[in-house]
Amino acid sequence: MTSSLLLSVTTFIYGLAAVFYIAGWVFRRPVAARLGTWSVWVAVAGNFAGFVLRWVESYQMGFGHAPLSNLYESLVFFAWTIGVSHLVIQYRYRNGVIGAFTLPLAFLAMAYASLSPHVSDRIQPLIPALKSNWLIAHVITCFIGYAAFAVGFGLSIMYLLDKIAASTDGRGGERRIGDVVVLQFFLVGLGLILFKFILGWSFGAGLGAAVLLAAVVDLGAWSLGRQRRVRDELFSRFPEPSLMDLLTHQTVMFGFVFLSAGIITGSIWANSAWGRYWGWDPKETWSLITWFVYATLLHARLMRGWQGRRIAYLSILGFVAVLFTYFGVNLLPGLHSYGAMGEQLH
Repeated sequence: MTSSLLLSVTTFIYGLAAVFYIAGWVFRRPVAARLGTWSVWVAVAGNFAGFVLRWVESYQMGFGHAPLSNLYESLVFFAWTIGVSHLVIQYRYRNGVIGAFTLPLAFLAMAYASLSPHVSDRIQPLIPALKSNWLIAHVITCFIGYAAFAVGFGLSIMYLLDKIAASTDGRGGERRIGDVVVLQFFLVGLGLILFKFILGWSFGAGLGAAVLLAAVVDLGAWSLGRQRRVRDELFSRFPEPSLMDLLTHQTVMFGFVFLSAGIITGSIWANSAWGRYWGWDPKETWSLITWFVYATLLHARLMRGWQGRRIAYLSILGFVAVLFTYFGVNLLPGLHSYGAMGEQLH
């Protein structure tokens, strides 16, 4: 299909944008950051065009539904919302370094959709339960929320990296072992997603490669950390810690509103499709767990005055819950499971 080909090309443009942003950050080359920005615009435009073209193809095949009904289509929309969210934040705060931590997430989503042997790009007819206008409202609100949480996750990783650098060179006091542990889990998890789910390796091989990747990154970070001038140049390009903390709070609050709307529209849709608003399906249960994690974050910040590391930890925990809600529940039986080969939601 033409849309699948266009979206496959878009996958590599997202990857190129991530590389440009990382290069602009590490090598302090403004031209690389500008190329990253232009690449994101091209990727977002290609992503949107592929989405619309897939919708047209659905009509041509006689199905005529929005391309939001299976794992492949949801990943495509997820990547697009991350890309758009990044562009909005970069335009508002004029800092391209954030792209080094958000665009890899968009690339991984598209890579999983386009390159994984476990995801099919077939356009399929909707089952009766999905033939509802609530489908579009429910999926769009949920994934706008997920995208905001993804950006907040990237900002939280940046915040912890900055704190580790500050404690290493004496600017931030005693080094926090918790920051390092959280980042190690992040590196291993990222590697496992790459090797196991995108490339299709076995779990053991994927985990081993992920641990090796984390060790290589650690070695590189340790080598850079011994060079104070290089370390200072790297982290001087980050936004101020207070701004990263504020942006994490704002993106989480924005995402929380849309996740809440997604749960509400999903409940209304469930009542029209299955005759009940809530059935404790695994997807519903984990959506509620995710909602409570982010509700705890907002409550702790607004009522208890939490800031900094504790908010970053909760943001990362929340995004882990998002990923399990999105992918992990597919391993469990339920009405909302995306099939192993990308079958429609059912």
